Amino acid sequence: MKILHTIQALNTQLAQPRKEGLKIGLVPTMGALHQGHISLVKAAKKQVDIVLVSIFVNPTQFNNPEDLKAYPRTIEEDTALLLEAGVDIVFAPEAEEMYPLAPMLKFDFGYLESILEGAFRPGHFNGVGVVVSKLFNITKPDFAFFGQKDLQQVAIIRKMVEDLSFQLELVIVPTVREEDGLALSSRNRRLSMEDRAKAILLSQQLRVARVELLAGRSWFDIQIEVTHKFDQCSGVRLEYFELVKTNSLEIASEANIEQVDLKNYSLCTAAFVGDVRLIDNLPI
Repeated sequence: MKILHTIQALNTQLAQPRKEGLKIGLVPTMGALHQGHISLVKAAKKQVDIVLVSIFVNPTQFNNPEDLKAYPRTIEEDTALLLEAGVDIVFAPEAEEMYPLAPMLKFDFGYLESILEGAFRPGHFNGVGVVVSKLFNITKPDFAFFGQKDLQQVAIIRKMVEDLSFQLELVIVPTVREEDGLALSSRNRRLSMEDRAKAILLSQQLRVARVELLAGRSWFDIQIEVTHKFDQCSGVRLEYFELVKTNSLEIASEANIEQVDLKNYSLCTAAFVGDVRLIDNLPI
């Protein structure tokens, strides 16, 4: 496994595989890897000849400087895990390599920036758009692999790929969970034992809401009850719990709820557990 830190070194390494027409698969990550990331690697190994994993904690997608500072950096553990998983190349640049100058480009993803994560993390998706487009241009992959857990990010990147005509195929891999249902996340390692026990409330309420929706209950009654459940749990603060169209992220409202076809919808939520912000979603 090659571990490279510069764009020039990466291009040199990829020159021959590209010349030979080998398929390259990119798995973009911010490190602090877990089995959810490895599920992306496994999916890539089934479809491509060269598996490339990027590890870069992207400063432009953090609207909270303290969150950026607290984000776990575990490069030695990460590379050992990727070596075991059979990754071919790791691209782990420093911020100065990715951003020699502060980027001036701004993405406008329309309503996607003003709902759910966009409403609570201003500027986040602009940072995502900038870094992912840079990674696509640097690595020129045939396939790029993302996790379903970041459903809104997937919608943003899908729109970017369509609008900018990136010549690649997006592959979306299902969320990987702990035995008790908690979605795997790099942020989970920041949870105290007490908060870890409380964190399962997110996946529990997603499952409860899904069952009740399929049983025919009113979405808005379910939403009120779920919100009450979060309010009752000390140390947990709900930011949103919404029913959305899976691909477009359009939020179910009183104006469109009668036309909802549940098989095209997902439940999305975000909450602070202690001082750690977690997100999750569940297709209906």
